[in-house]
Amino acid sequence: MALLKPFKALRPKVEYAKKVSSPPYDVLSREEAKALAEKNPLCFLHVVNAEIDFSDDVDIYDDKVYKKSKENFEWLIKEEYLTEEETPSFYLYEEDENGHSQTGLVCLASVDEYDKGDIRTHESTRKVKVDDRTKHIRTVGAHTGPIFLAYYDTKETEEVYEIFNKVKLNQPLYKFKTGDNVFHTVWRIGNADMISKIQEVLTQIDSLYIADGHHRSESASNIRAERMKNNPDHNGDEEYNYFLAVVFPHTELKIMAYNRVVRDLNSLTKEEFFNRVRESFTIENVEGKFDPDTFHNFGMYIDGKWYHLKAKEGTFPVDDPYYSLDVSVLQENLLDPILGIKNPKEDDRIDFVGGIRGLKELERLVDSGKFKVAFSMYPTQMEQLIRISDDGNKMPPKSTWFEPKLKSGLFVHRI
Repeated sequence: MALLKPFKALRPKVEYAKKVSSPPYDVLSREEAKALAEKNPLCFLHVVNAEIDFSDDVDIYDDKVYKKSKENFEWLIKEEYLTEEETPSFYLYEEDENGHSQTGLVCLASVDEYDKGDIRTHESTRKVKVDDRTKHIRTVGAHTGPIFLAYYDTKETEEVYEIFNKVKLNQPLYKFKTGDNVFHTVWRIGNADMISKIQEVLTQIDSLYIADGHHRSESASNIRAERMKNNPDHNGDEEYNYFLAVVFPHTELKIMAYNRVVRDLNSLTKEEFFNRVRESFTIENVEGKFDPDTFHNFGMYIDGKWYHLKAKEGTFPVDDPYYSLDVSVLQENLLDPILGIKNPKEDDRIDFVGGIRGLKELERLVDSGKFKVAFSMYPTQMEQLIRISDDGNKMPPKSTWFEPKLKSGLFVHRI
């Protein structure tokens, strides 16, 4: 049973929505974030990535960075660029990117359900990143970026579509296009009867799945534990018991490939490397770029040329939900045994390139000489993510890249 609550969102006035909205805190480099926000003091990157307001010699985890986040946040409120909704509300958030459309419910989700495992995870977290967002929430006093959640779409949830379609007949609260060619449209749902009906339908959901936002979810749990411990009158209804989320049906979501680039061939000559690769993969010459269109196929770019790799039968367990993932097949048969990358989370010889950057970015990185070889991947599918999550397992690092991303700054949940 999914507990989803309306809330009094702190949100931009209509005329400032586009200027305030920003990419999530963790998808841009410091340099990219600084360039995007430097001419826009309203950009929410000044809140979620306040290191951009300091010189590069200031560590991103310095105490003054968090204090600057709070200062920038409070300035947006003081100057009334952000105002609080008068009554608890749901919101519909529709994103349209090149014909792909997805509509999610903006709401509060339960930290308790996360702690119990009813909000399921598929990714391991890193302590330094959890500590960062925990400190950010603690200092700012708010959840500033929504958790991207999904539910398994069934006949039982079809009634929600009818409600959402009725809402979309109304004038939207926000409607704008961002520089990444994504249209963002938001409708407010303030009608009490409609809110109750949405909650009634969605309580039939057994589990929610984190698509993106594992570190923020765990950070929300940390903050709840802290505040619960320090509140002798804790009753479970306090705002800190919930985190900001946008919930989508799994059928509307699009996962892009998370490609790999490696700096060297682990002391192998190119011929030795190819001979080793042929032990587990067939190698086919191709003209132009190679973007896989089915499971267990990979593109490989080296020395200015693309190749098609196909995993041979018997090199992976077909029925194993973890080891049959393409990211696992590549890791277990090539990255580890041939290139010596045992732990891709910690090895600085490998880097990961979100599919939104395209195959040209793989070529650019290899052609620059910074990397020796690149691999293009077939995207992980939502059904695979759900199966892994239901089994209580974790995917290998950098298995999924969801597009389009949710904007930060359009909704804030104060705790």
